[in-house]
Parts: sequence; structure tokens; C-alpha cells
Amino acid sequence: MPVKLRLQRQGKKRYAFYHIVAADSRAPRDGKYIERLGSYNPNTHPATIELNFDRALTWLKNGAQPTETCKSILSNEGVLLKKHLLEGVKKGAFSEAELQVRFDKWKSEKQSKFDALKNEATKRKNELTRKRREEEVKTKEAIAKKVAEKMASARLAAETAAAEEVEQETAAEE
Repeated sequence: MPVKLRLQRQGKKRYAFYHIVAADSRAPRDGKYIERLGSYNPNTHPATIELNFDRALTWLKNGAQPTETCKSILSNEGVLLKKHLLEGVKKGAFSEAELQVRFDKWKSEKQSKFDALKNEATKRKNELTRKRREEEVKTKEAIAKKVAEKMASARLAAETAAAEEVEQETAAEE
């Protein structure tokens, strides 16, 4: 039975998220699966990935073939790197300790890149919010200025009308 690691679509129309599953390659996309390994939500920024690392690694070591999308997710999470490093240990290229050092170094670099991406997204969001607030303040000031001008012209018109009435009354008395 050829096993594939692939994505199983879930969620609403136009708002999909996926389960990462190990399934028989002959089964339909959203059909029966052997084991659920995690989930992938592309709707968040950056995408949210939850993965049972050890089980995914076990399936890969046992010969399961990932689809292209699933392969990129596994690569992004480091499962393929760990498998590669384990094969190097098996061949005697380096020790288990070296494997752990290399994997931890890669993981820390990956985490720093992820944190930088999140920080940049937050900065961009804050910058857009600041610009929007500045534009709102300018708009409110312009509106307040127009209202003040209208009030001043209305007050002036009322004063001139009152002055004309006084003049008419004085002219009528004479």
C-alpha cells in the first residue's frame, strides 16, 4: 500500500484550512486517511502550521511520499532536514551530537527569520494606522475650519440683519 503525506481540505468555501494526513495514495483527497499529522492554515499571516514532528519523521523514514505542497511544509518545519541528517548519522558522516547541533542551529536561524517577519508585519500595520490617523486629523481640521467659516458668515449675516433692523426702526421713528 503506497502511502502519501498530503493535505486534506477542511473549512468553509473560500476560507479553507488543511489537515496534514498520511493516507493511501488511492484514497480520495478528502477521504479516508491512516493518521492525522497536523494542520495548516494559510489564512493567517504568516501561515499557521501545527505538526506532530516525530510522527511525520517516522512516516518519511518508513517510505511515505509527500506531495509537493506537503513537502514544502515539511521542509519549512525541518522534518526533511532532520531525515537528511539522520541518514548522515546512519552512514557515519557525523555523530548524533553533531546532528543535534546542526538541527538546533538551523531551528534558531529559522525562528529569528520568523520573528523578523512578524515584527515587520507589525511595524507595517502600525505605520498604516499612524498614517490613517494623521489623515483623519487633517480631515477633521478641514471640516472644523469650514464649519467655523460658515458659523462666522452666519454670525456676520445675523449681525448685519440686526443692524439693518435697528436702522429701519430709527428711520421709521424720524
